[in-house]
Amino acid sequence: MTMQDIAGRGLVLLGCGKMGGAMLRGWLDGGLEAGAVHVVDPHPADWLEGAGVHVNADLPEAPGIVIVAVKPQMMGAALPTLRGYGNGATLFVSVAAGTSIATYEEMLGARTPIVRAMPNTPAAVGRGITAIIGNGHATSAHLDAAEALLGAVGQVVRLEDEAQMDAVTGLSGSGPAYVFHMIECMARAGEAQGLAPDLAMQLAQATVAGAGALAEAAGATPATLRENVTSPNGTTQAGLAVLMDEERGLPPLMARTVAAATERSRELRNG
Repeated sequence: MTMQDIAGRGLVLLGCGKMGGAMLRGWLDGGLEAGAVHVVDPHPADWLEGAGVHVNADLPEAPGIVIVAVKPQMMGAALPTLRGYGNGATLFVSVAAGTSIATYEEMLGARTPIVRAMPNTPAAVGRGITAIIGNGHATSAHLDAAEALLGAVGQVVRLEDEAQMDAVTGLSGSGPAYVFHMIECMARAGEAQGLAPDLAMQLAQATVAGAGALAEAAGATPATLRENVTSPNGTTQAGLAVLMDEERGLPPLMARTVAAATERSRELRNG
Protein backbone atom coordinates (compact mmCIF):
# COMPACT_ATOMS: atom_id res chain seq x y z
CA MET A 1 0.00 0.00 0.00
CA THR A 2 1.45 3.36 -1.07
CA MET A 3 1.19 6.74 0.56
CA GLN A 4 -1.06 7.88 -2.26
CA ASP A 5 -3.42 4.96 -1.60
CA ILE A 6 -3.63 6.06 2.02
CA ALA A 7 -4.19 9.68 1.02
CA GLY A 8 -7.17 8.81 -1.15
CA ARG A 9 -9.82 9.41 1.54
CA GLY A 10 -7.82 11.73 3.75
CA LEU A 11 -5.86 11.28 6.96
CA VAL A 12 -6.48 12.96 10.32
CA LEU A 13 -3.59 13.39 12.76
CA LEU A 14 -4.88 14.02 16.27
CA GLY A 15 -1.92 15.54 18.12
CA CYS A 16 1.24 16.79 16.45
CA GLY A 17 3.84 16.87 19.20
CA LYS A 18 7.21 15.15 19.00
CA MET A 19 5.93 11.75 17.87
CA GLY A 20 3.11 13.09 15.69
CA GLY A 21 5.46 15.63 14.13
CA ALA A 22 8.12 12.99 13.43
CA MET A 23 5.54 10.80 11.70
CA LEU A 24 4.16 13.70 9.67
CA ARG A 25 7.62 14.67 8.43
CA GLY A 26 8.24 11.05 7.48
CA TRP A 27 4.97 10.86 5.54
CA LEU A 28 5.60 14.07 3.64
CA ASP A 29 9.17 13.03 2.83
CA GLY A 30 7.77 9.68 1.66
CA GLY A 31 5.45 11.32 -0.86
CA LEU A 32 2.18 11.69 1.02
CA GLU A 33 0.19 14.58 -0.45
CA ALA A 34 0.18 17.36 2.15
CA GLY A 35 -3.34 18.44 1.22
CA ALA A 36 -4.68 15.05 2.27
CA VAL A 37 -3.53 15.53 5.88
CA HIS A 38 -5.67 17.24 8.53
CA VAL A 39 -3.86 18.08 11.77
CA VAL A 40 -5.84 18.66 14.96
CA ASP A 41 -3.70 20.19 17.70
CA PRO A 42 -4.47 22.97 20.21
CA HIS A 43 -0.92 24.33 19.99
CA PRO A 44 0.35 23.65 16.46
CA ALA A 45 4.05 24.13 15.78
CA ASP A 46 5.07 27.03 13.55
CA TRP A 47 6.54 24.74 10.87
CA LEU A 48 3.08 23.29 10.14
CA GLU A 49 1.94 26.58 8.59
CA GLY A 50 4.31 26.13 5.66
CA ALA A 51 3.91 22.38 5.32
CA GLY A 52 0.76 22.53 3.20
CA VAL A 53 -1.35 20.43 5.59
CA HIS A 54 -4.73 21.48 6.96
CA VAL A 55 -4.38 22.69 10.55
CA ASN A 56 -7.42 22.80 12.83
CA ALA A 57 -9.69 23.14 9.80
CA ASP A 58 -12.90 21.36 8.83
CA LEU A 59 -12.34 17.60 8.76
CA PRO A 60 -13.27 15.17 5.97
CA GLU A 61 -16.69 13.57 6.20
CA ALA A 62 -15.21 10.04 6.36
CA PRO A 63 -11.40 10.00 6.51
CA GLY A 64 -9.63 6.77 5.70
CA ILE A 65 -7.41 6.89 8.78
CA VAL A 66 -7.27 8.74 12.08
CA ILE A 67 -3.90 8.67 13.85
CA VAL A 68 -4.23 9.26 17.60
CA ALA A 69 -0.97 10.78 18.84
CA VAL A 70 -2.06 12.71 21.92
CA LYS A 71 -0.79 11.98 25.42
CA PRO A 72 -2.90 9.37 27.25
CA GLN A 73 -4.05 11.90 29.85
CA MET A 74 -5.46 14.09 27.05
CA MET A 75 -7.39 11.23 25.47
CA GLY A 76 -10.61 11.84 27.38
CA ALA A 77 -10.92 15.38 26.05
CA ALA A 78 -9.58 14.89 22.52
CA LEU A 79 -11.06 11.62 21.29
CA PRO A 80 -14.80 12.32 21.76
CA THR A 81 -14.56 14.97 19.01
CA LEU A 82 -13.91 12.12 16.56
CA ARG A 83 -16.49 9.69 17.95
CA GLY A 84 -18.64 10.21 14.87
CA TYR A 85 -16.07 8.28 12.82
CA GLY A 86 -16.49 5.19 14.98
CA ASN A 87 -18.27 1.99 13.93
CA GLY A 88 -17.59 2.84 10.29
CA ALA A 89 -14.94 2.49 7.61
CA THR A 90 -12.42 4.83 9.27
CA LEU A 91 -9.36 3.08 10.70
CA PHE A 92 -8.06 4.41 14.02
CA VAL A 93 -4.33 3.96 14.66
CA SER A 94 -3.17 4.80 18.18
CA VAL A 95 0.39 5.59 19.22
CA ALA A 96 -0.71 6.70 22.68
CA ALA A 97 1.18 4.66 25.28
CA GLY A 98 -0.81 2.51 27.66
CA THR A 99 -4.24 2.98 26.08
CA SER A 100 -5.80 -0.40 25.35
CA ILE A 101 -7.85 -1.42 22.34
CA ALA A 102 -10.79 -2.04 24.71
CA THR A 103 -10.64 1.61 25.80
CA TYR A 104 -10.89 2.77 22.20
CA GLU A 105 -13.74 0.37 21.49
CA GLU A 106 -15.58 1.75 24.50
CA MET A 107 -15.07 5.35 23.39
CA LEU A 108 -15.59 4.89 19.64
CA GLY A 109 -17.79 1.83 19.28
CA ALA A 110 -17.12 -1.89 19.33
CA ARG A 111 -17.20 -2.23 15.52
CA THR A 112 -14.46 0.37 14.95
CA PRO A 113 -11.32 -0.91 13.17
CA ILE A 114 -8.45 -0.15 15.57
CA VAL A 115 -4.70 -0.71 15.39
CA ARG A 116 -2.71 -0.08 18.54
CA ALA A 117 0.96 0.82 18.09
CA MET A 118 3.96 1.28 20.37
CA PRO A 119 6.72 3.34 18.72
CA ASN A 120 9.85 4.63 20.43
CA THR A 121 11.67 7.95 20.43
CA PRO A 122 14.32 7.19 17.75
CA ALA A 123 11.37 7.66 15.37
CA ALA A 124 12.34 11.34 15.57
CA VAL A 125 15.38 10.55 13.40
CA GLY A 126 13.74 7.84 11.31
CA ARG A 127 15.32 5.03 13.34
CA GLY A 128 12.40 3.94 15.50
CA ILE A 129 10.80 0.56 15.84
CA THR A 130 7.05 0.17 16.30
CA ALA A 131 5.01 -2.86 17.34
CA ILE A 132 1.40 -3.07 16.13
CA ILE A 133 -1.67 -5.19 16.90
CA GLY A 134 -5.19 -4.85 15.51
CA ASN A 135 -8.60 -5.61 16.95
CA GLY A 136 -11.10 -8.03 15.43
CA HIS A 137 -12.36 -5.44 12.94
CA ALA A 138 -8.90 -4.51 11.65
CA THR A 139 -8.35 -6.33 8.37
CA SER A 140 -5.05 -7.26 6.76
CA ALA A 141 -5.47 -4.16 4.57
CA HIS A 142 -5.86 -2.03 7.69
CA LEU A 143 -2.68 -3.50 9.17
CA ASP A 144 -0.85 -2.91 5.88
CA ALA A 145 -1.94 0.73 5.95
CA ALA A 146 -0.80 1.18 9.54
CA GLU A 147 2.53 -0.44 8.73
CA ALA A 148 3.02 1.82 5.70
CA LEU A 149 2.44 4.92 7.83
CA LEU A 150 4.52 3.84 10.81
CA GLY A 151 7.26 2.51 8.52
CA ALA A 152 7.97 6.12 7.57
CA VAL A 153 9.81 6.53 10.88
CA GLY A 154 11.51 3.14 11.22
CA GLN A 155 10.90 -0.58 11.42
CA VAL A 156 7.50 -2.15 12.15
CA VAL A 157 6.77 -5.52 13.76
CA ARG A 158 3.41 -7.22 14.26
CA LEU A 159 2.38 -8.82 17.53
CA GLU A 160 0.25 -11.91 18.03
CA ASP A 161 -1.48 -10.71 21.18
CA GLU A 162 -2.14 -7.30 22.73
CA ALA A 163 -0.77 -8.54 26.08
CA GLN A 164 2.69 -8.53 24.46
CA MET A 165 2.53 -4.71 24.42
CA ASP A 166 3.66 -4.62 28.05
CA ALA A 167 6.91 -6.42 27.22
CA VAL A 168 7.37 -4.27 24.10
CA THR A 169 6.96 -1.21 26.32
CA GLY A 170 9.52 -2.55 28.79
CA LEU A 171 12.05 -3.42 26.08
CA SER A 172 11.87 -1.05 23.10
CA GLY A 173 9.45 1.60 24.34
CA SER A 174 11.50 2.44 27.43
CA GLY A 175 14.72 1.01 26.00
CA PRO A 176 16.16 4.22 24.49
CA ALA A 177 16.35 5.68 28.02
CA TYR A 178 18.37 2.64 29.14
CA VAL A 179 20.83 3.22 26.32
CA PHE A 180 21.06 6.95 27.05
CA HIS A 181 21.93 6.12 30.65
CA MET A 182 24.52 3.60 29.50
CA ILE A 183 26.14 6.38 27.47
CA GLU A 184 26.19 8.57 30.58
CA CYS A 185 27.79 5.77 32.61
CA MET A 186 30.39 4.99 29.95
CA ALA A 187 31.34 8.66 29.72
CA ARG A 188 31.69 8.97 33.51
CA ALA A 189 33.81 5.83 33.55
CA GLY A 190 36.05 7.35 30.89
CA GLU A 191 36.40 10.50 32.96
CA ALA A 192 37.39 8.38 35.96
CA GLN A 193 40.24 6.98 33.87
CA GLY A 194 41.58 10.44 33.01
CA LEU A 195 39.65 11.64 29.95
CA ALA A 196 38.22 15.15 29.67
CA PRO A 197 34.41 15.18 30.08
CA ASP A 198 33.63 16.34 26.52
CA LEU A 199 36.00 13.80 25.00
CA ALA A 200 34.65 10.97 27.17
CA MET A 201 31.07 11.82 26.12
CA GLN A 202 31.97 12.01 22.43
CA LEU A 203 33.70 8.64 22.60
CA ALA A 204 30.78 7.04 24.46
CA GLN A 205 28.09 8.43 22.13
CA ALA A 206 29.93 7.44 18.96
CA THR A 207 30.75 4.00 20.31
CA VAL A 208 27.14 3.17 21.19
CA ALA A 209 25.75 4.63 17.95
CA GLY A 210 28.37 2.88 15.84
CA ALA A 211 27.97 -0.46 17.57
CA GLY A 212 24.20 -0.31 17.12
CA ALA A 213 24.54 0.48 13.42
CA LEU A 214 27.04 -2.36 13.01
CA ALA A 215 24.77 -4.79 14.84
CA GLU A 216 21.95 -4.01 12.37
CA ALA A 217 24.09 -4.01 9.23
CA ALA A 218 26.57 -6.82 9.79
CA GLY A 219 24.31 -9.82 9.20
CA ALA A 220 25.79 -11.54 12.27
CA THR A 221 24.38 -11.99 15.76
CA PRO A 222 25.47 -9.63 18.53
CA ALA A 223 27.12 -12.61 20.21
CA THR A 224 29.23 -13.27 17.11
CA LEU A 225 30.17 -9.60 16.81
CA ARG A 226 31.18 -9.57 20.47
CA GLU A 227 33.32 -12.69 20.04
CA ASN A 228 34.95 -11.23 16.91
CA VAL A 229 36.32 -8.23 18.82
CA THR A 230 37.35 -10.16 21.94
CA SER A 231 40.97 -11.33 21.87
CA PRO A 232 42.03 -13.98 24.42
CA ASN A 233 43.41 -12.32 27.54
CA GLY A 234 43.00 -8.89 25.92
CA THR A 235 41.48 -5.63 27.07
CA THR A 236 37.96 -6.38 25.85
CA GLN A 237 37.93 -9.72 27.60
CA ALA A 238 38.98 -8.02 30.82
CA GLY A 239 36.08 -5.59 30.58
CA LEU A 240 33.57 -8.24 29.57
CA ALA A 241 34.54 -10.41 32.53
CA VAL A 242 33.00 -7.71 34.73
CA LEU A 243 30.07 -6.82 32.47
CA MET A 244 28.99 -10.41 31.75
CA ASP A 245 29.13 -11.66 35.35
CA GLU A 246 25.95 -13.68 35.79
CA GLU A 247 25.42 -12.53 39.37
CA ARG A 248 26.65 -8.93 39.47
CA GLY A 249 27.00 -7.90 35.82
CA LEU A 250 24.70 -6.68 33.07
CA PRO A 251 22.58 -9.84 32.46
CA PRO A 252 20.73 -9.83 35.80
CA LEU A 253 20.59 -6.02 35.89
CA MET A 254 19.02 -5.78 32.44
CA ALA A 255 16.58 -8.58 33.25
CA ARG A 256 15.40 -6.68 36.34
CA THR A 257 15.22 -3.41 34.41
CA VAL A 258 13.01 -4.71 31.61
CA ALA A 259 10.89 -6.70 34.07
CA ALA A 260 10.28 -3.60 36.21
CA ALA A 261 9.19 -1.51 33.22
CA THR A 262 7.00 -4.33 31.89
CA GLU A 263 5.32 -4.79 35.27
CA ARG A 264 4.70 -1.05 35.56
CA SER A 265 3.07 -1.13 32.12
CA ARG A 266 0.77 -3.90 33.35
CA GLU A 267 -0.10 -1.89 36.47
CA LEU A 268 -0.97 1.19 34.41
CA ARG A 269 -3.05 -0.91 32.02
CA ASN A 270 -5.02 -2.45 34.88
CA GLY A 271 -5.58 0.88 36.57
